[in-house]
Amino acid sequence: MTLQRKPAMGLRDKYSYAIQTAKNFRMQGSADERDGKLYFHGTVATQDEANKIWDAIKTIPEWQSDIVADIKATGAAAAPAAERTYTVRPGDTLSKIAKETLGEANAYMEIFNANRDQLSDPDKIKPGQVLKIPQHASR
Repeated sequence: MTLQRKPAMGLRDKYSYAIQTAKNFRMQGSADERDGKLYFHGTVATQDEANKIWDAIKTIPEWQSDIVADIKATGAAAAPAAERTYTVRPGDTLSKIAKETLGEANAYMEIFNANRDQLSDPDKIKPGQVLKIPQHASR
């Protein structure tokens, strides 16, 4: 009886998650295996997409010895969302402000955390304070 040796996993198989991530972002380019390395090169629309492909590559601990990559973003970086603010009025609470600005009273800690530079206690806000309203972290 002879034992069949299982062929060694190729780099394209090993990095299939990263390759699929690149395909999902419609990366224009390729991932070519040669000389014991996987050459990952191409372009995507945004830097965020390029970063996500890099994150997928880095899920393999030995990626640095396997990968040669050049992934470029062709579009401009996404503009950060304009910061919203809210001026505290008499009778306001962070819960009330969260309900009004974020649609959910329980999101008051998001506002508190975004304003730790001026708030030390979520129950102590003063009329006239200008609070930063963060993007709501959807649940």
